[in-house]
Amino acid sequence: MSKLLVIKAHPLSAEESRSMKALDTFLTSYKETNPSDEVVVLDLYNEFIPEIDKDILTGWTALRSGAAFDTLTADQQKKIARFNELTEQFLATDKVVVANAMWNLNVPTRLKAWFDTINVAGKTFRYTEEGPKPLVEGKKALHIQSNGGFYEAQDASSQYVKGILNFIGVDQVDQLFIEGIDHFPDRAEELLATAMTSATELGKTF
Repeated sequence: MSKLLVIKAHPLSAEESRSMKALDTFLTSYKETNPSDEVVVLDLYNEFIPEIDKDILTGWTALRSGAAFDTLTADQQKKIARFNELTEQFLATDKVVVANAMWNLNVPTRLKAWFDTINVAGKTFRYTEEGPKPLVEGKKALHIQSNGGFYEAQDASSQYVKGILNFIGVDQVDQLFIEGIDHFPDRAEELLATAMTSATELGKTF
């Protein structure tokens, strides 16, 4: 049995969002193919995802200086504890699916905040004299992203997602793009149907 972590990085539903529709299609197929797997959905727009801010930075500095965790402020404790919880959640999973829309050529800000929780020195990578080395082994990922135009994985958003995952050691990163519907609305049904077919097939093989 494997554990699948699903990162839902969009505030809208499958009825309103192409990327969420593709995610739902993938999950339906995946669950049918892997009925014994544990699937955990982390909804970034309905759960607390701390950003690296003054509380976290000053809290980390205090802890490195030898301060006890319970001497931090309530906000520092809350944010750092949740940050660490998200890191451990990622480390405990076998497979990860990230689903988002590309907004203004980049990932949603809450997705960036989540990626900060899994890109952690000493936990998912380490510094060496030869440069940073990944610490994550044995995981694979799928990135689902909707784009208004055709980018074919050359956009900054998808390259960022793949780049961070590769950086920490996730070498297999499959990609599914729903592309071109805004540029070619007359082909909307065709393009969406093609993407949903791909989502179903990925659900059987991922």
